Amino acid sequence: MNDKKKEQGQLSRRDFLKMGVSALSFVALLEVGGASLLFMRPRSGDGEYGGLVSAGAVDSFSPGSVTEFPDGRFYLVRASDGGFLAMYRRCTHLGCNVKWEVEQNRFFCPCHASSFNLLGEVENPPAPSALDTFAVHINESQVVVDTSRIQNRDGFAPEQLAYG
Repeated sequence: MNDKKKEQGQLSRRDFLKMGVSALSFVALLEVGGASLLFMRPRSGDGEYGGLVSAGAVDSFSPGSVTEFPDGRFYLVRASDGGFLAMYRRCTHLGCNVKWEVEQNRFFCPCHASSFNLLGEVENPPAPSALDTFAVHINESQVVVDTSRIQNRDGFAPEQLAYG
């Protein structure tokens, strides 16, 4: 009986199911591949990590202040002398996100208890170096942070501060 159906060009039930499963598998593979490509694509929109972030007017940041920019993945520090420093919020030990603790006046990594002072220098290891930074530019009294390139550093130096 099967031979008669094949001679007439009809598919068997088994062949039909094989084709259906193959087609669905191919569609699932395309969806996973597309989602993976979208996930790996860098974000570089205005105001987001990987691009230029306009932080605001110079006068809106008081000396000694720390302001978090979650979309830019950095903290903007205004030093007591008026200079600006943008620090990547990733710990230099294993890459955990550091938190600013106002009461202790420090950056703290919850993963392995590393801590950093206001200017990002290591106060408590195991972090091997100071927090990384981003370039800060002052344009027409506006603070702009370039998050497209991370600047590694061993410690703080006064020339790392940007003045307006």
